Amino acid sequence: MADWTAWIGRRITQQDVLTRAALARFRATIDSGATGDRASQAIHWCLCLPDAPTAKLGADGHPLREDNPDSFMPPIPLPRRMWAASDVRFLAPISAGATIARTSTIAAIREKTGTTGQLVFVEVDHETRADDVPAVQERQTIVFRAPAPVAAPAPNSAPAPAPTGAPDLSGWSWRRDVLPGEAMLFRYSALTFNSHRIHYDLPYAQDEEGYRGLVVHGPLTATLLLDLAQRELGPNALSAFTMRAQAPAFVGEPLYLVGRAAKDGWEMAAIGPDGRIIMAAEAKA
Repeated sequence: MADWTAWIGRRITQQDVLTRAALARFRATIDSGATGDRASQAIHWCLCLPDAPTAKLGADGHPLREDNPDSFMPPIPLPRRMWAASDVRFLAPISAGATIARTSTIAAIREKTGTTGQLVFVEVDHETRADDVPAVQERQTIVFRAPAPVAAPAPNSAPAPAPTGAPDLSGWSWRRDVLPGEAMLFRYSALTFNSHRIHYDLPYAQDEEGYRGLVVHGPLTATLLLDLAQRELGPNALSAFTMRAQAPAFVGEPLYLVGRAAKDGWEMAAIGPDGRIIMAAEAKA
């Protein structure tokens, strides 16, 4: 791998406005029952979005990194990208009509070798301000991975059958069951201007990246967990939310959102139909 030291400290600032229409579409996408002008604590992932021209998108749908002087991300020559973790601090609510500014800074780049091959982790610090008031601080970790070892195209591009039954969730006190469908993923991709093909192009997701079906966005799963916390604790109740993605969630497979009291806050998780942890999270009030 190249020396990425020169990319440390690279910074961009983006501007946006949280309109009432955008807030309404956000709530409709996740079937939220929230009302009023004060947004939920996941709205920042739908603001200050990437706006690369279509002609500057790569084969995966993400903005090109190589030979692109406008790229914020370094030109890491690994094709697969995923949102691995986030550590979020909520400082103030964001309301409809607010003018938004987000400054993003590359904080660290680390290389390691895992069981699936070479990995590069890029840590990005985001500071979101609403009407010039600090609203959200986030350390986001993005991982770049080697190509998937796909042996052969999936027959007829049909996803593998989902596991049946439900895992044992008796140890959790909060629970909401969601069945992510193609429409939910389409709407969330539109909300976040996310053109990563694993969320809408089934042949690509299977044949190029080795998934058994369309992949649920990591930020969407985290948004659903934050929505669960709001349903249980009330709006804008959290001061911190830390999550780590552990496995992909797929369209058409039940997603069990759960939570329970823990030391200094709440332990939360998104669990797949086979009992695997899709996303682990901790929340504090």
